Amino acid sequence: MNFFTKLTFFLIGFSTYVSAQSYTDRFNTLDVQNYKLNLTVNDSTNVIESTMEVSIKFKKLVDTFDLDLVSKDSTNFGMQVDSVYQNKIPVEFSQKNNKLTIQTKHVFPRLPYRFTIKYSGIPKDGLVISKNLYGDRTFFGDNWPNRAQNWFPCVDHPSDKATIEYIIKAPNHYQVIANGFQIEETNLTNNLKEYHYKTEVPLPTKVMVIGIAKFAVQNIGETHNIPVSTWVYPQTKEEGFNDFSIAKDILAFYIENIGDYPFLKLANVQSKTRFGGMENAGNIFYFEKSVTGKQEHKDLIAHEIAHQWFGNSATEIDWSHLWLSEGFATYFTDLYILKSDGEEAFNKRLDEERQKIFNFYKVQQTPVLDNKTNNYMSLLNPNTYQKGAWVLHMLKNKVGEENFWKGIKTYYDFYKFKNASTNDFKNVMTQTSGKNLDVFFSQWLQKTGHPILKTNWIYGNSKLRIIIEQTQNTIFQFPLDLELIYSDGSSEIKTVEVTTQKEPLVVETKNLNIKKINYDPNNKLLFEMASK
Repeated sequence: MNFFTKLTFFLIGFSTYVSAQSYTDRFNTLDVQNYKLNLTVNDSTNVIESTMEVSIKFKKLVDTFDLDLVSKDSTNFGMQVDSVYQNKIPVEFSQKNNKLTIQTKHVFPRLPYRFTIKYSGIPKDGLVISKNLYGDRTFFGDNWPNRAQNWFPCVDHPSDKATIEYIIKAPNHYQVIANGFQIEETNLTNNLKEYHYKTEVPLPTKVMVIGIAKFAVQNIGETHNIPVSTWVYPQTKEEGFNDFSIAKDILAFYIENIGDYPFLKLANVQSKTRFGGMENAGNIFYFEKSVTGKQEHKDLIAHEIAHQWFGNSATEIDWSHLWLSEGFATYFTDLYILKSDGEEAFNKRLDEERQKIFNFYKVQQTPVLDNKTNNYMSLLNPNTYQKGAWVLHMLKNKVGEENFWKGIKTYYDFYKFKNASTNDFKNVMTQTSGKNLDVFFSQWLQKTGHPILKTNWIYGNSKLRIIIEQTQNTIFQFPLDLELIYSDGSSEIKTVEVTTQKEPLVVETKNLNIKKINYDPNNKLLFEMASK
């Protein structure tokens, strides 16, 4: 997800606070296997008529269980449940505090049960029913972080992944895009059409969506047997087709460097998402004005496509590990820019990301692994994105290019279609590199801040004597490259290991006067120099 429009949520007062304990309890109680959503929309009202079949395996004996579903309120927004059946037998239910509580009938652990929930209402959020910038009516899912519950009953947390199937009935002047592959399209009447999509692999609810609108659609071919398409508003189809034509090259880069693409298709969709881009699985939604015809958003497209591997397939186990999604997508965008635009563009991005980290630290001192913040929107910050990316950049330099890519491929291959924690990632990188990474992961992800350095040095008798002082509160351990510029114009790079708050070091040099020292000349370390 690109987060430049995240402030919209604060402006409309949207809250994403949810008790972490409630999800822990449910994780230990049930496991959703599949959702089958049968949904009807129309043009005369914003009411959706829906039936959801939820297939569940229970982990222990229970009399009741909860699904997330925003209840109908006094403003007439929200969902009202009419009936619930367990394997065709009616069961009791109640709705309270945006929870649908269902009473079970004789459920046994590890056996599958199907609960059919009939409900209707006007979504408060999640399924955004509005008009696009050309005044055409549209219906766009926008679930991140836990907004799916606004339009269908679910366990709205990344730790409970499931397959999903959609049967969407809509007026026939619309087209429908959704996760998975379209397996059927049927004209029901002169005015109504039915679309049937189905996924083959489990997804977190945050990236389960549909899009219903008037689209111009271009199939731009395949790469590595994956069909790639563009879905944009008809009014600017030529511009949109040009903007998203680069997606195939980006997709190929990631497949060749990370591993097989995890989904059946890649569709890039102009939409009403409140984010710059939203990485919905197999069909990415981009903000409406991203379509200009000038290919101005290559980095945004690369970021969202990278999410198909990291976030959508290998998914963070909980929100505090969000950097495994956003930090990864940010850094793999950087790596794609390195491939497409060269080293200068790559380093420019690293410098810009570094500055965003520094600016954020002046305002908020929290670690990347922030398990105290319960408002998920506030986790969309430079710690999660830019600092997460820098952690990966420094990790690549620590373990070496070959070990880094070996570790990334191993991590993805093991955790695809599963959930992972930061410790899981650390263990994979430790195993593949043969290096102890405990200090590295602890200081960069669990502690706040970064090195802020003050230095003093003198030169004599072919020796550089330098004192490197860390002026920040948390003391880091790191290698620091020193580029020594000599009086004859030559230069060399020496690497020193900094392990303490104030480190006196002696470096052997050429028998020439040192005119200048450049610190970290190759952009390997996240640090800043202290103000004098």
